Amino acid sequence: MPDYGQSLSFGSFVTPTNADPHRPVALAQASEAAGLDLVTFQDHPYQPSFHDTWTLLTWVAASTSSITVSGNVLNLPLRQPAVLARSAASLDLLSDGRFAMGLGAGGFWDAIGAMGGRKLTPGQGVTALGEAIEIMRGIWDAGNRMPLRHDGEYYRVSGAKRGPKPAHDIPIWLGAYKPRMLKLTGRTADGWLPSLAYLQPGDLQRGNATIDEAALAAGREPSEIRRLLNIAPVADTARWIDQLTAFALEDGMSAFILASDDESMLHVFGEEIAPAVREAVARERAGRGTVAAEARRGAIALSLRRDGIDYDAIPPSLAASAVEPGDRGHADLRHNYLRSGDPGLVLLPSTPAEVADALGYARAQDVPLGVRSGGHGVSGRSTNDGGVVIDLRRFRAIEPLDGAKVRIGVGATWGEVAAALAPRGLAISSGDYGGVGVGGLATTGGIGLLGRKYGLTIDHVTAADLVTADGRILRASAEENADLFWGLRGAGGNLGVVTAVEIDAMRLGNVVYSQMAFDATDTVGMLERWGAAVEASPRELTSFLILPPIRGGQQPVAQLMTVFAGDDTDEAIRALERLADAAPLLDHKAYLLPYSGVVQPADRHHQGGGDPVSRTGLVDHLDVATASAFSNLARSGAAHFLQVRATGGAAHDLAPDATAYPHRHQNFLLTALGASHERLDPIWDAVVAPHTNGLYLSFDTDQRPERLVDAFGVNLPRLREVKATWDPDNVFSANFPIR
Repeated sequence: MPDYGQSLSFGSFVTPTNADPHRPVALAQASEAAGLDLVTFQDHPYQPSFHDTWTLLTWVAASTSSITVSGNVLNLPLRQPAVLARSAASLDLLSDGRFAMGLGAGGFWDAIGAMGGRKLTPGQGVTALGEAIEIMRGIWDAGNRMPLRHDGEYYRVSGAKRGPKPAHDIPIWLGAYKPRMLKLTGRTADGWLPSLAYLQPGDLQRGNATIDEAALAAGREPSEIRRLLNIAPVADTARWIDQLTAFALEDGMSAFILASDDESMLHVFGEEIAPAVREAVARERAGRGTVAAEARRGAIALSLRRDGIDYDAIPPSLAASAVEPGDRGHADLRHNYLRSGDPGLVLLPSTPAEVADALGYARAQDVPLGVRSGGHGVSGRSTNDGGVVIDLRRFRAIEPLDGAKVRIGVGATWGEVAAALAPRGLAISSGDYGGVGVGGLATTGGIGLLGRKYGLTIDHVTAADLVTADGRILRASAEENADLFWGLRGAGGNLGVVTAVEIDAMRLGNVVYSQMAFDATDTVGMLERWGAAVEASPRELTSFLILPPIRGGQQPVAQLMTVFAGDDTDEAIRALERLADAAPLLDHKAYLLPYSGVVQPADRHHQGGGDPVSRTGLVDHLDVATASAFSNLARSGAAHFLQVRATGGAAHDLAPDATAYPHRHQNFLLTALGASHERLDPIWDAVVAPHTNGLYLSFDTDQRPERLVDAFGVNLPRLREVKATWDPDNVFSANFPIR
């Protein structure tokens, strides 16, 4: 059989005996110390002399730091698949992505029956295993908003909630020997895990052929499926090395798992055998010109490639992690929070130099370019159809600097930032949702729930690291590249790919977080009274209001989110009471908690949505005329989501030309989402726009040229000069491009 070009890994197969309860754990730790990649345990729940394998896997994961843990293989008939999937996701999250799912269809059916399991024939067991895999992957698909349903012959799931999403794409390896199991492996699994002791001469070749045929029939590339092999020690070291090298080069095996409870043998395997086999295989592959599995593309995958992209020219630094249509990871990367997308290539750099490589490559392609930090932007410009997306999720470091300053990678989310800063008594005002990426908010504005007290997020950015359109890696601050630094704070998407920002955090203990529900029947009066109460409140209070579409015959209920940035509960209560007078109060809950409890970490597993359009407008006050206009929009049916954000207070402390973002006197931001610009724009332009003065760029999808004036106002001429200096070719043209 051909060499599939898969990277090699080495592991141990430890007996989970409980005679000396801690012995299997010690052997797992020895495996890690020996440099092995994987430790596995057999699973026989009916065997009283063995530990429960799942409990053991959990204990071992907590007792190690780098080695992957797996069953070899888990006994599916005694482990309900939906629960097993949740358990696996939890263990993967707790271990930072160190779990693999080794599964078996079942055996020893009398013992399984004695434990209360359902006795199946071998054929039934294979069918049941296929159903279980579908259910488990459905549970892990946490971004899918539809409840999970599976009406199988052996397993049924009726509307189960999905999640949690594992820390990484958990591989499913099947212990398979007979044709039906081998075909199932080829169709659906990520790996084949037989034991050499159970194989006859030629079984590896026959098994690979069956798996490959099934994979191709299912539209899969055979090299995607890892070939693992449980092996026994060999006394002659040289012979052992030759044997494993031959298994890799001639039989396509790429993971070797040693069945041994001898600690010294584990060290020999990890420290002597594994390096020698890796070296021998690498040397032979170099001579043969073997293509790595990660770079192989089957006929079906090749057919999904997009015109205008030279896939063969992807820089070597990015090729291994690049994601194309047809790759399993493409589904997790194609969309953003609200916007559907179908990019032809997603690049995942992890260093500024790789960002420069990605940008240089993207410039040479004849397709759109998107740059993504968190992918939560309402405007959806971080994805595209058929183009290249540079995804910065690997830039997630959160590094404390001197005092209250912190350096943050743009791929981190604000929920992660809040959680990291809370133990130090620090916070950064950052929107209202923890799943928002740092990069977009910290270069556009940042109207958040601490805004009236601390201003916009960009007001506290003191420096930025970025890659410019021509591939230079620079730092921008008040002292270095000052014109670029000015432009990045408000128009960053036009000027470069920011990889990290330095921000002065705020000293902040607990806050009061309030959630109110109003009867919004008197919509105009409610908006006017709420707006007046916000403006009259101390700066510590910031409030956002969500207004539903108002339909005849239905009672409209407005939702209010408010933060009082301080732990003086008496003053907070007085301020909240003024808000509560805005309309009949239907419900109110208030909490004293850290800011990290308000902006919590959130999964970024985005599945797109209804592809809404949005319009925004900044207003000085919610006077009767403005409130009436927004109320009329809510009653028009043209918008399905409407929000008002308070953005006064400290945001006014800077001059309009202090940053590229110029809006330093308005007190509120109006936002509306609708199904199409054809429906939303006419009423917005005619009814709402006359009362507005400026827009908030990241929430707006109307890119007519006149919107540039609304977005940047008096700063637009200077921004044109900065754009001409740093991006004269308009490489960054997806986000309100400045000509």
